[in-house]
Amino acid sequence: MKPLWTALTAAGLATLVALPASADVTLRYAHVGAEGEGQTRFAEELAKRIEERTDGRVTIEVFPNSQLGNLSEMLDAVRIGAIQMAHHDFSSLDRFYEDVAVFNAPYAYRGMDHAMKATAPGSPVLDEINEKLIENAGIRIVGNFYRGARHLTARYPVYSPADMAGKKFRGVPIQLWSTMLEGMGAIPTPVEISEIMPALMTGLVEGQENPLNNIIARKMYEANKYLMLTGHMESVLAVFVNEDAWEGIPDEDRAIMEEVLKEVGQESLDWYRDSEADEIAFLKEQGVTVIDEAAGLKLDEFREAVRAKVAEDYPAWADYLKRIDEVQ
Repeated sequence: MKPLWTALTAAGLATLVALPASADVTLRYAHVGAEGEGQTRFAEELAKRIEERTDGRVTIEVFPNSQLGNLSEMLDAVRIGAIQMAHHDFSSLDRFYEDVAVFNAPYAYRGMDHAMKATAPGSPVLDEINEKLIENAGIRIVGNFYRGARHLTARYPVYSPADMAGKKFRGVPIQLWSTMLEGMGAIPTPVEISEIMPALMTGLVEGQENPLNNIIARKMYEANKYLMLTGHMESVLAVFVNEDAWEGIPDEDRAIMEEVLKEVGQESLDWYRDSEADEIAFLKEQGVTVIDEAAGLKLDEFREAVRAKVAEDYPAWADYLKRIDEVQ
């Protein structure tokens, strides 16, 4: 079945984008998350609270699990206004402005709280890059939320980048993931999230990397029995909107939406804190071997190798990363 947005007529698109300020507003919100993932919980909670607090003036219809198309299709649909809202990794927007991917840079943050502050509207670096996105693509980042630290899983134990040399590991189909996996020593193999389990089960790839919640929701532990707590990315996702649709929402309701976006985004930190230990325990119950520094994981080697590769492939990010580090 074709994604819904591809079937919309030009006239229909014009109607979707030019939302009248005097009328109630309905926004389509798409994402690739599956049932049981934190990102699915975020979108549902956001939609519920915005409808309640605007007394029904703003309704958000959530379409999870790539219902409206894969990542590339979803991004194009937001750009033209067929979908008004979505969320995904910041780096997915680099097709419109390359430097937005800096917010996904591996080992860029001191921890989850720092990551959220540095990537929220109001952060000087985010606001600067947001202007470029609006100018280039008519897309605005309006919020963020925490999905969890990303870790490696594999069919065999990994202790250092040397153990990944010559092995194919799945990466998000974005250049930064290829850079990161090359830094880890692996052969990057882009695979859409909807196809990740077949790739793992058939051995097309030896492993992958994702937050714990996603590893569990998609049952990746059935194919990968080793979990390496590399924590190489603080996975903060960007919530973004079509700019024309955003400007078509009355000021009062837009302000309510901004308040709710910030509120639920901050709550996502607590969701992760509350669930991390239970998620690791669950994976152990499924027969997964967890490898951390105490078990011989060489985090310093991963950190140094990945940072060096990022500096090589993205030399223009040096100033951005410095300014991100300065966010308190």
